[in-house]
Amino acid sequence: MKQVISLQNVTLVREGKKILQGINWQVTDNERWVIVGPNGAGKTTLLKILAGQMQPTTGTAQILGETLGEINVFELRTRVGFASTAIANRIPNSEKVMDAVMTASYAITGRFKEVYDDVDERRARRVLSEWELANLADRPFGTLSDGEKKRTQIARAVMPDPELLLLDEPVASLDIGARESTIKILGGYASHPKAPAIVMVTHHLEEIPAGFSHALVLDQGKIIAQGPINQTLTTNILSDAYKIALEVAMVNGRFAVRAK
Repeated sequence: MKQVISLQNVTLVREGKKILQGINWQVTDNERWVIVGPNGAGKTTLLKILAGQMQPTTGTAQILGETLGEINVFELRTRVGFASTAIANRIPNSEKVMDAVMTASYAITGRFKEVYDDVDERRARRVLSEWELANLADRPFGTLSDGEKKRTQIARAVMPDPELLLLDEPVASLDIGARESTIKILGGYASHPKAPAIVMVTHHLEEIPAGFSHALVLDQGKIIAQGPINQTLTTNILSDAYKIALEVAMVNGRFAVRAK
């Protein structure tokens, strides 16, 4: 097992406020992590550090064996797949789905004058097929449904064959059909032995796909629990994190949570 993430006492301060505090966390290449916690807990900020988009104020962040602050982050970003609404918002509405996925090879959005090999196009078409987007390859990105846009985001993140895949609320705002379809595909991908290490942020336990092995719970920028998913996403831990009496259950292999 190869370590892909190592955070040692990572703290991030913005405008005098500690967004993350004393984060110590390691992830190996055979693990699939989900990050949960209340609004403002620092979940997306933590993902941005993993993606090389932000650097910690203090502490050491090693991603894929490279230490942030000592490397060219643009090279690191070609090794990390990152699916988020913020990145999707930078894709031109007129961009074909095929190009929106293929440009991830250069870690850019919006095709310009790059030259792609046949192998790039073949991989893009294979990825589109895996994420049930093959029939949309020539469609403008702006004409897609929310569910299709979410799957395009993930396909784009997977395109460079990343060593680490980061997903920021990959099924947020989707209707039930689109959500369940995407969760099913994502669960199959996460369960594959050749899939990369995955870290996913979600607000809803019901959105956690099959195949995820570990969980990290954040509250006010601090880790309050981490470890194997069934030992971490528990009634007591989540009740403490969300400051409300909750009851967590497993139903047909998926998490469910309700207020007591």
